[in-house]
Amino acid sequence: MRSFRLTTAFVAAATLLALAPTAALATHKRRHTIGPTGPCKAHLNVAPRLIYTGASPLAWGRLSCPGHEDAGKPVTLYEDTVGSPPSFNAIGTTTTNPLGGYSLNVGALTNNTYFYAVVDGVRTPTRKVGVVADVTLNGPTEGVLPAGSEAGKPNKVRFTGSVSPKDAYARVVLQRQNALTGDEWHRIGAGFANKNGEFTIPHLFVVPGDANIRVLVRSSHRNVASPSNELNYEISQAQNPKLTIESMSDPSPYGTPVTIHGVTAPNTLLTLMARNVHQAPYSPVGQVKSNEKGEYTFPAQTPIESTFYEVQGGGLTSAVLFQGVKVVLTAAMSPAVSSIPATEALTFSGSVSPDRAGHWIYLESMDAAGKLHVVQKAEIGPASTFSIVHYVYSEGTNVFRVKVPGDPQNAGAVSQTFTVQVTPPPAAANLAPEPPGNSTLPSEGQT
Repeated sequence: MRSFRLTTAFVAAATLLALAPTAALATHKRRHTIGPTGPCKAHLNVAPRLIYTGASPLAWGRLSCPGHEDAGKPVTLYEDTVGSPPSFNAIGTTTTNPLGGYSLNVGALTNNTYFYAVVDGVRTPTRKVGVVADVTLNGPTEGVLPAGSEAGKPNKVRFTGSVSPKDAYARVVLQRQNALTGDEWHRIGAGFANKNGEFTIPHLFVVPGDANIRVLVRSSHRNVASPSNELNYEISQAQNPKLTIESMSDPSPYGTPVTIHGVTAPNTLLTLMARNVHQAPYSPVGQVKSNEKGEYTFPAQTPIESTFYEVQGGGLTSAVLFQGVKVVLTAAMSPAVSSIPATEALTFSGSVSPDRAGHWIYLESMDAAGKLHVVQKAEIGPASTFSIVHYVYSEGTNVFRVKVPGDPQNAGAVSQTFTVQVTPPPAAANLAPEPPGNSTLPSEGQT
């Protein structure tokens, strides 16, 4: 991470670029001045402290000068973007309100950026905003993928994608989510972006089961570690043509009956075997006989978590069928308003079935391109309920939804979307800084 010392030459360069008077040189170096009854101080907050590329954070603060009029004082905001020539440039001006407060829209950011403000000659401390790159991951159509090899040839899958802003030769880690808390990622492959920020990583799936796949791009300070979108698959073995096995709904919502069917030799007695992710041996759960055409259908099953099935009979064993079971998620937003001032909080609450206490849950926000990204994470509490308090800062239309990531026990689920207009903040002199944990990403996992 970069650090900065405002040397005379450094500040002079920033001053010239900002077309500010040369007197600003001394002003930018000091933290406070003396008012009639005490020292003057200037405060600055920039939030969210962690954003996705293209988002526009809010800068706000106040001037405190005891015994002195704080209204109508000039404010200039400066920024320095990682990856560009090192210099602070003026990006906006305003004046303080009657309470000494001020706010400015920073504008869209693509790289990690540092800020400070000069308020009536008083320089604030420096603040940083981390920026998550826009990482796009492409692969086969989501759904069922074959595991292992078939006809002597490996069923390798090619995952491709890109990083924006393009980050030449950045390390790209292919990860699979496979922990019961839903927030642990294990490395299953790696590579590097080329000079255009594009990458390709092949992978051979071996173990049947649920597979949530993403990449994590580790930038060289230009951006924070940046996850891609997730691709969701179910890995199943290749069918045994002499005894096939299929599900009529895969994945199925929790509590929904599932029908297993297939084709084999006519009039064959068949046994349906099942196990969940924690069981080693299979157990029989049903028995039927195929008809004169060799078709069979077992009585409906109602698994409470993702389950492995296979069919045995006539000296044959079918492939392993992985039947995903999705959690059922309910979510609501409060206050149930169409607009809210920046720096205020929204609460997203609800429940998850089956019981997922201790599991992670995500709040996602939509960017200008229509992509949804995680902006905050929280744990599901006792009784499998959750409450996420999220403070908003980006003015304009904000779209949110809640997501429960999948795990080996159950496939994930998402809520409906919630749309709210974020208006300018109130004219308060002492708006609180962004609370800890308000801007959080999923775990980086194994890199």
